[in-house]
Amino acid sequence: MKEKLPKVAVLLAPAMREQMLAPEALEQLARFATVVVSQEATLEASALAELLDGAVACLTGWGTPPLSDELIAGLPSLRLVAHTAGSIRRLVSLSAIEHGLQVSHAAAIIADSVAELVISQAILCLRHLHEIDREMKAGGEWGSIRQEYPGRLLGSRCVGVVGAGRVGRAVIRLFKAFSCRVLAYDPYLTADEAEHLGIEVVGLDDLLAQADVVTLHAPVLPETEGMIGAAQLARLRDGAIFINAARAALVDEEALFQELSRGRIVAALDVFAKEPLPIDSRFRSLPNVILSPHTAGHTVDTHLRQGQAMVDEVQRLLSGEPLWYRVTAFLYDQLA
Repeated sequence: MKEKLPKVAVLLAPAMREQMLAPEALEQLARFATVVVSQEATLEASALAELLDGAVACLTGWGTPPLSDELIAGLPSLRLVAHTAGSIRRLVSLSAIEHGLQVSHAAAIIADSVAELVISQAILCLRHLHEIDREMKAGGEWGSIRQEYPGRLLGSRCVGVVGAGRVGRAVIRLFKAFSCRVLAYDPYLTADEAEHLGIEVVGLDDLLAQADVVTLHAPVLPETEGMIGAAQLARLRDGAIFINAARAALVDEEALFQELSRGRIVAALDVFAKEPLPIDSRFRSLPNVILSPHTAGHTVDTHLRQGQAMVDEVQRLLSGEPLWYRVTAFLYDQLA
Protein backbone atom coordinates (compact mmCIF):
# COMPACT_ATOMS: atom_id res chain seq x y z
CA MET A 1 0.00 0.00 0.00
CA LYS A 2 1.31 3.43 -0.96
CA GLU A 3 2.35 5.49 2.05
CA LYS A 4 0.04 8.40 2.74
CA LEU A 5 1.81 11.73 2.27
CA PRO A 6 1.56 14.44 4.95
CA LYS A 7 -0.85 17.27 4.24
CA VAL A 8 0.44 20.75 3.43
CA ALA A 9 -1.99 23.66 2.99
CA VAL A 10 -1.13 26.50 0.60
CA LEU A 11 -2.92 29.49 2.11
CA LEU A 12 -2.54 31.72 -0.91
CA ALA A 13 -5.35 32.83 -3.23
CA PRO A 14 -4.83 31.72 -6.88
CA ALA A 15 -3.39 35.02 -8.14
CA MET A 16 -0.89 35.22 -5.29
CA ARG A 17 -0.07 31.52 -5.61
CA GLU A 18 0.85 32.03 -9.26
CA GLN A 19 2.98 35.01 -8.33
CA MET A 20 4.91 33.25 -5.57
CA LEU A 21 5.13 29.60 -6.63
CA ALA A 22 6.59 28.49 -9.94
CA PRO A 23 5.11 25.29 -11.45
CA GLU A 24 8.36 23.54 -10.54
CA ALA A 25 7.96 24.54 -6.89
CA LEU A 26 4.42 23.18 -6.78
CA GLU A 27 5.57 19.96 -8.43
CA GLN A 28 8.33 19.63 -5.84
CA LEU A 29 5.83 20.16 -3.04
CA ALA A 30 3.50 17.53 -4.48
CA ARG A 31 6.28 14.93 -4.48
CA PHE A 32 6.50 14.86 -0.68
CA ALA A 33 3.10 16.16 0.44
CA THR A 34 -0.60 16.07 -0.26
CA VAL A 35 -1.18 19.69 -1.27
CA VAL A 36 -4.43 21.49 -0.45
CA VAL A 37 -5.16 24.88 -2.04
CA SER A 38 -8.03 27.35 -2.10
CA GLN A 39 -9.73 28.10 -5.41
CA GLU A 40 -11.48 31.20 -4.09
CA ALA A 41 -10.30 34.51 -5.54
CA THR A 42 -9.90 35.88 -2.02
CA LEU A 43 -8.82 33.76 0.93
CA GLU A 44 -11.17 34.38 3.86
CA ALA A 45 -10.43 33.70 7.53
CA SER A 46 -13.51 31.48 7.70
CA ALA A 47 -11.90 29.03 5.27
CA LEU A 48 -8.68 28.52 7.22
CA ALA A 49 -9.84 25.85 9.67
CA GLU A 50 -10.97 23.49 6.91
CA LEU A 51 -7.89 24.04 4.77
CA LEU A 52 -5.59 23.48 7.74
CA ASP A 53 -7.40 20.50 9.25
CA GLY A 54 -4.83 17.71 9.51
CA ALA A 55 -2.05 19.76 7.88
CA VAL A 56 1.48 19.49 9.26
CA ALA A 57 2.61 22.68 7.53
CA CYS A 58 1.23 25.59 5.58
CA LEU A 59 2.53 28.16 3.14
CA THR A 60 1.32 31.70 3.77
CA GLY A 61 1.96 35.09 2.23
CA TRP A 62 0.57 38.53 1.47
CA GLY A 63 -3.20 38.29 1.72
CA THR A 64 -3.28 35.33 4.11
CA PRO A 65 -5.59 36.15 7.04
CA PRO A 66 -4.00 36.08 10.51
CA LEU A 67 -3.70 32.67 12.16
CA SER A 68 -5.25 33.35 15.55
CA ASP A 69 -4.13 31.60 18.72
CA GLU A 70 -7.59 30.06 18.93
CA LEU A 71 -7.29 28.66 15.40
CA ILE A 72 -3.80 27.27 16.03
CA ALA A 73 -4.90 25.69 19.31
CA GLY A 74 -7.41 23.62 17.36
CA LEU A 75 -4.77 22.33 14.93
CA PRO A 76 -2.65 19.83 16.89
CA SER A 77 -0.94 18.49 13.74
CA LEU A 78 0.29 21.90 12.53
CA ARG A 79 4.05 22.13 13.04
CA LEU A 80 5.24 24.82 10.63
CA VAL A 81 4.03 28.08 9.14
CA ALA A 82 6.28 28.86 6.15
CA HIS A 83 5.63 32.50 5.25
CA THR A 84 6.56 33.43 1.68
CA ALA A 85 6.53 37.14 2.63
CA GLY A 86 8.53 39.05 5.23
CA SER A 87 6.89 40.28 8.42
CA ILE A 88 5.08 37.61 10.44
CA ARG A 89 3.97 39.83 13.33
CA ARG A 90 0.43 40.31 11.98
CA LEU A 91 0.18 36.63 10.99
CA VAL A 92 1.27 34.62 14.03
CA SER A 93 1.56 35.69 17.66
CA LEU A 94 4.65 35.38 19.82
CA SER A 95 2.60 33.15 22.10
CA ALA A 96 2.08 30.59 19.32
CA ILE A 97 5.83 30.38 18.76
CA GLU A 98 6.51 30.09 22.48
CA HIS A 99 4.06 27.19 22.61
CA GLY A 100 5.99 25.25 19.99
CA LEU A 101 4.74 26.32 16.55
CA GLN A 102 7.67 26.65 14.17
CA VAL A 103 7.63 29.67 11.87
CA SER A 104 9.88 30.54 8.95
CA HIS A 105 9.76 33.55 6.67
CA ALA A 106 11.33 34.80 3.45
CA ALA A 107 12.63 38.14 4.75
CA ALA A 108 16.21 37.17 3.90
CA ILE A 109 15.18 36.65 0.27
CA ILE A 110 13.36 39.98 0.09
CA ALA A 111 16.45 41.72 1.47
CA ASP A 112 18.31 41.39 -1.83
CA SER A 113 15.51 43.08 -3.74
CA VAL A 114 15.34 45.99 -1.29
CA ALA A 115 19.12 46.39 -1.34
CA GLU A 116 19.20 46.64 -5.14
CA LEU A 117 16.51 49.34 -5.13
CA VAL A 118 18.35 51.33 -2.47
CA ILE A 119 21.56 51.24 -4.51
CA SER A 120 19.67 52.31 -7.64
CA GLN A 121 18.00 55.16 -5.73
CA ALA A 122 21.35 56.37 -4.42
CA ILE A 123 22.96 56.31 -7.87
CA LEU A 124 19.92 57.92 -9.50
CA CYS A 125 20.11 60.82 -7.06
CA LEU A 126 23.89 61.18 -7.19
CA ARG A 127 23.96 61.21 -11.00
CA HIS A 128 20.71 63.20 -11.42
CA LEU A 129 19.56 60.70 -14.03
CA HIS A 130 15.87 61.55 -13.67
CA GLU A 131 16.57 65.25 -14.11
CA ILE A 132 18.95 64.69 -17.01
CA ASP A 133 16.37 62.50 -18.74
CA ARG A 134 13.71 65.19 -18.31
CA GLU A 135 16.01 67.90 -19.70
CA MET A 136 17.07 65.76 -22.67
CA LYS A 137 13.46 64.97 -23.62
CA ALA A 138 12.58 68.66 -23.33
CA GLY A 139 15.28 69.52 -25.87
CA GLY A 140 17.74 71.03 -23.41
CA GLU A 141 21.13 72.16 -24.68
CA TRP A 142 23.70 69.33 -24.52
CA GLY A 143 26.54 71.22 -22.89
CA SER A 144 24.27 73.04 -20.45
CA ILE A 145 22.83 69.77 -19.16
CA ARG A 146 26.32 68.36 -18.60
CA GLN A 147 27.34 71.46 -16.66
CA GLU A 148 24.17 71.67 -14.59
CA TYR A 149 24.24 68.01 -13.49
CA PRO A 150 27.89 66.97 -13.02
CA GLY A 151 27.07 64.04 -10.70
CA ARG A 152 28.98 62.43 -7.85
CA LEU A 153 30.66 59.02 -7.56
CA LEU A 154 28.94 56.58 -5.20
CA GLY A 155 32.25 54.98 -4.20
CA SER A 156 33.47 58.34 -2.89
CA ARG A 157 30.45 58.85 -0.64
CA CYS A 158 29.95 58.11 3.04
CA VAL A 159 26.82 56.02 3.58
CA GLY A 160 24.87 55.76 6.83
CA VAL A 161 22.74 52.65 7.37
CA VAL A 162 20.15 52.83 10.16
CA GLY A 163 19.38 49.25 11.16
CA ALA A 164 21.72 46.35 10.38
CA GLY A 165 19.31 43.44 10.27
CA ARG A 166 18.87 41.23 7.22
CA VAL A 167 18.01 44.07 4.85
CA GLY A 168 20.51 46.47 6.35
CA ARG A 169 23.31 43.94 5.93
CA ALA A 170 22.33 43.24 2.33
CA VAL A 171 22.46 46.99 1.71
CA ILE A 172 25.83 47.26 3.46
CA ARG A 173 27.33 44.50 1.30
CA LEU A 174 26.35 46.29 -1.91
CA PHE A 175 27.58 49.70 -0.75
CA LYS A 176 30.86 48.12 0.36
CA ALA A 177 31.21 46.62 -3.12
CA PHE A 178 31.30 50.20 -4.44
CA SER A 179 34.07 51.01 -1.89
CA CYS A 180 31.86 53.35 0.14
CA ARG A 181 32.72 54.24 3.69
CA VAL A 182 29.79 52.80 5.63
CA LEU A 183 28.54 53.91 9.04
CA ALA A 184 25.86 51.98 10.89
CA TYR A 185 23.55 52.65 13.80
CA ASP A 186 22.00 49.57 15.39
CA PRO A 187 21.88 48.87 19.15
CA TYR A 188 21.79 45.12 18.45
CA LEU A 189 24.96 45.10 16.31
CA THR A 190 27.99 43.66 18.09
CA ALA A 191 31.56 44.86 17.61
CA ASP A 192 32.54 41.52 16.06
CA GLU A 193 29.68 41.70 13.57
CA ALA A 194 30.60 45.26 12.63
CA GLU A 195 34.22 44.25 12.10
CA HIS A 196 33.12 41.34 9.90
CA LEU A 197 30.97 43.69 7.83
CA GLY A 198 33.80 46.20 7.55
CA ILE A 199 31.77 49.13 8.87
CA GLU A 200 31.94 51.75 11.62
CA VAL A 201 29.33 51.73 14.39
CA VAL A 202 28.30 55.24 15.47
CA GLY A 203 25.47 56.96 17.27
CA LEU A 204 22.44 58.07 15.28
CA ASP A 205 23.27 61.78 15.54
CA ASP A 206 26.83 61.21 14.31
CA LEU A 207 25.61 59.06 11.43
CA LEU A 208 23.14 61.71 10.27
CA ALA A 209 25.75 64.44 10.48
CA GLN A 210 28.49 62.58 8.60
CA ALA A 211 26.75 60.58 5.88
CA ASP A 212 26.20 61.76 2.32
CA VAL A 213 23.58 59.02 1.89
CA VAL A 214 21.32 57.89 4.75
CA THR A 215 19.15 54.80 4.30
CA LEU A 216 16.67 53.44 6.85
CA HIS A 217 16.30 49.70 7.56
CA ALA A 218 15.16 49.52 11.19
CA PRO A 219 12.03 47.62 12.24
CA VAL A 220 9.09 49.52 13.68
CA LEU A 221 9.30 49.01 17.45
CA PRO A 222 8.22 51.27 20.32
CA GLU A 223 11.78 52.61 20.51
CA THR A 224 12.12 53.23 16.74
CA GLU A 225 8.73 54.71 15.89
CA GLY A 226 9.26 58.35 14.95
CA MET A 227 13.00 58.03 15.55
CA ILE A 228 13.71 60.47 12.70
CA GLY A 229 12.11 63.81 13.51
CA ALA A 230 12.83 67.46 12.83
CA ALA A 231 15.91 67.54 15.06
CA GLN A 232 17.42 64.49 13.37
CA LEU A 233 16.64 65.72 9.84
CA ALA A 234 18.26 69.06 10.64
CA ARG A 235 21.53 67.22 11.27
CA LEU A 236 21.72 65.99 7.67
CA ARG A 237 24.39 67.58 5.52
CA ASP A 238 23.39 69.98 2.76
CA GLY A 239 22.80 67.90 -0.36
CA ALA A 240 22.41 64.66 1.60
CA ILE A 241 20.31 61.86 0.13
CA PHE A 242 17.70 60.42 2.49
CA ILE A 243 16.26 57.01 1.53
CA ASN A 244 13.36 55.26 3.23
CA ALA A 245 12.52 51.83 1.83
CA ALA A 246 11.73 50.43 5.30
CA ARG A 247 8.66 51.75 7.14
CA ALA A 248 7.03 55.18 7.11
CA ALA A 249 6.47 55.04 10.88
CA LEU A 250 10.20 55.47 11.46
CA VAL A 251 9.95 59.08 10.31
CA ASP A 252 7.92 62.11 11.34
CA GLU A 253 6.38 62.66 7.91
CA GLU A 254 5.42 66.28 8.55
CA ALA A 255 8.96 67.10 9.65
CA LEU A 256 10.32 65.34 6.56
CA PHE A 257 8.05 67.35 4.27
CA GLN A 258 9.10 70.61 5.91
CA GLU A 259 12.80 69.74 5.57
CA LEU A 260 12.39 68.73 1.94
CA SER A 261 10.45 71.90 1.19
CA ARG A 262 13.58 73.88 2.00
CA GLY A 263 15.35 72.18 -0.90
CA ARG A 264 18.40 71.44 1.25
CA ILE A 265 18.31 67.64 0.91
CA VAL A 266 17.08 65.04 -1.57
CA ALA A 267 14.91 62.03 -0.71
CA ALA A 268 13.91 58.72 -2.27
CA LEU A 269 10.75 57.47 -0.58
CA ASP A 270 9.18 54.05 -1.08
CA VAL A 271 6.92 54.01 1.99
CA PHE A 272 4.34 56.46 3.30
CA ALA A 273 2.11 56.95 6.34
CA LYS A 274 -0.93 56.50 4.11
CA GLU A 275 -0.77 53.97 1.29
CA PRO A 276 -1.61 54.18 -1.53
CA LEU A 277 -0.16 57.69 -1.50
CA PRO A 278 -3.09 60.11 -1.99
CA ILE A 279 -3.23 61.89 -5.32
CA ASP A 280 -3.17 65.24 -3.53
CA SER A 281 -0.16 64.33 -1.36
CA ARG A 282 2.20 67.26 -0.98
CA PHE A 283 5.15 64.95 -1.61
CA ARG A 284 4.07 64.61 -5.24
CA SER A 285 4.81 68.29 -5.83
CA LEU A 286 8.38 68.30 -4.52
CA PRO A 287 11.07 68.30 -7.25
CA ASN A 288 13.74 66.94 -4.89
CA VAL A 289 11.90 63.70 -4.07
CA ILE A 290 11.91 60.38 -5.94
CA LEU A 291 8.68 58.45 -5.24
CA SER A 292 7.90 54.77 -5.65
CA PRO A 293 4.82 52.74 -4.55
CA HIS A 294 6.22 50.51 -1.78
CA THR A 295 7.94 48.42 -4.40
CA ALA A 296 11.40 47.85 -2.89
CA GLY A 297 10.86 44.19 -2.07
CA HIS A 298 8.92 43.33 -5.20
CA THR A 299 10.46 41.82 -8.31
CA VAL A 300 9.25 38.85 -10.35
CA ASP A 301 12.42 36.93 -9.55
CA THR A 302 12.31 37.75 -5.84
CA HIS A 303 8.73 36.54 -5.47
CA LEU A 304 9.54 33.19 -7.05
CA ARG A 305 12.64 32.84 -4.89
CA GLN A 306 10.54 33.56 -1.79
CA GLY A 307 8.09 30.81 -2.65
CA GLN A 308 10.84 28.35 -3.51
CA ALA A 309 12.64 29.06 -0.24
CA MET A 310 9.54 28.22 1.76
CA VAL A 311 8.81 25.05 -0.23
CA ASP A 312 12.37 24.00 0.57
CA GLU A 313 11.73 24.86 4.22
CA VAL A 314 8.68 22.58 4.35
CA GLN A 315 10.74 19.81 2.79
CA ARG A 316 13.42 20.28 5.45
CA LEU A 317 10.79 19.97 8.17
CA LEU A 318 9.44 16.73 6.76
CA SER A 319 12.95 15.37 6.24
CA GLY A 320 13.94 16.12 9.81
CA GLU A 321 16.51 18.73 8.78
CA PRO A 322 17.12 22.09 10.51
CA LEU A 323 15.14 25.02 9.17
CA TRP A 324 17.15 27.76 7.45
CA TYR A 325 14.79 30.70 7.94
CA ARG A 326 13.25 30.01 11.33
CA VAL A 327 11.84 32.86 13.42
CA THR A 328 12.52 32.16 17.08
CA ALA A 329 10.81 33.76 20.06
CA PHE A 330 14.07 35.64 20.69
CA LEU A 331 14.02 37.17 17.19
CA TYR A 332 10.31 37.92 17.11
CA ASP A 333 10.48 41.32 18.86
CA GLN A 334 13.36 42.47 16.64
CA LEU A 335 11.50 41.89 13.39
CA ALA A 336 9.72 44.47 11.28
